[in-house]
Order: sequence, then C-alpha cells, then structure tokens
Amino acid sequence: MKLVLFDCDGTLIDSAAVIHTSMEKTFTEAGFPAPEISTTKTVIGLTLEIALAQLLGREIDDQVNHMAHRYRQHSHRMRSTEDCHEPFYDGIWELLHELQRIDDLLLGVVTGKSRRGLDSLIDKHDLGSAIIATRTADECPSKPHPAMVLECCAETGIDPGLTIVIGDAIYDMQMAGNAGAKAVGVTWGYCDRAALIEAGADHIVEDPAELMPIIDTLAHKGMDSCATS
Repeated sequence: MKLVLFDCDGTLIDSAAVIHTSMEKTFTEAGFPAPEISTTKTVIGLTLEIALAQLLGREIDDQVNHMAHRYRQHSHRMRSTEDCHEPFYDGIWELLHELQRIDDLLLGVVTGKSRRGLDSLIDKHDLGSAIIATRTADECPSKPHPAMVLECCAETGIDPGLTIVIGDAIYDMQMAGNAGAKAVGVTWGYCDRAALIEAGADHIVEDPAELMPIIDTLAHKGMDSCATS
C-alpha cells in the first residue's frame, strides 16, 4: 500500500480570493493596513496564528490570537452565508476519482485549514469515501513540522517512505522532507517553481495530468527501496 497526501488550498482548490477577503476584513477591523493578495498567498498553508504573525512581522501575542479568532468568524460567515467560489483546479476532480480506483493506494489531506473548514469541504463534495486520512491545523503543529504526515502514516499503517506529499507551498515540500516522504510541488498554486525546488521538491508538475505517472513512479521506487533496505 502507498499513501498520497494532498495539501488543500492552492493544490486541490483555489481559495485565495476567499482567504484574502477574510484577511482584509480582519486587518481592517484591527486597524492595520490590509495586505496585498500577493502577500497573503505567501502564508497560505501555515497555521493561522503563525500566518497572521508573519504578515504583521511580530510574534504571536494576545492581539494576534484575537485576530485569528475574528478571521475564523469572518471566514465561517462567508462560507455559510455567501456564495463563496472555491473551485477545484482543472483536472483535480478527475485525478482524485482516478486515484481512488487504485486498490493499493490510499488518499489523504494535510492542510493548514481548520478541521471545520476541511470537513465542510469534504462533505460538500462527497469526498468522504475517497479521503481516508486527514490532519489539519487544529490537530497538529504548523507545517513544515512533520506531524501531519507522520500521524496520517501511523493511522493508515503506511511507512513515510511509501508516502507522497503533493502541495503548492515551500512548507509542503519541507514537511515532506522532514517526515521522510517524497515531495511533489505543483505550480498552479501560490508559489513559484524555483522556490519549490529550493524547498526540496523531488518533482515539479504544471498540470494535474502529470501527477498520475509521477505517483506511480515514486510509489514503485519507494517499494523497491523498502524491499532492499
């Protein structure tokens, strides 16, 4: 068995506009200039408190924690009362269903989203039968800490060496490396190719259609290395 763990925002879905709108509301309400969307994208994937502190250029303190609370309220209100557009990237939906049909492959999600946010997404799109293991910012330390990957591996009984992490951020690549898993960077999200390579990506893809052969290749390499170790 092999395990494929996807990041969510910037990898499965394009949620930058919704995230940025919630960030704008939070910063304006707190009396700070709102960040540019290009700046917001640099922290997508981090645990919210760390992301806010990084945008503010300070340590996590009571004000940052309060802003995180307000961000979550804004985000939840937007997603529950407004028509939020967070589309799957072209080709991702088809890829997930193709991967789900492979008997010796399990799928999971490791994300800086809240548990409520991820569960809502999975329920909305009826992905509960496809996504076997999930970890969020509510249960684990922020990426690039390896806990999300290692806990999914422990839950499924799959060795990190047989695990592939797919993400769009440097934090995803670093998390995979820290866990001893393979890292595949995608360029359709919020980070550029050079940064993903520098962060330790084993492969870079520009289209979801490129993922299937890479997953197959890395999975077999992992099996071979485990068999000979």
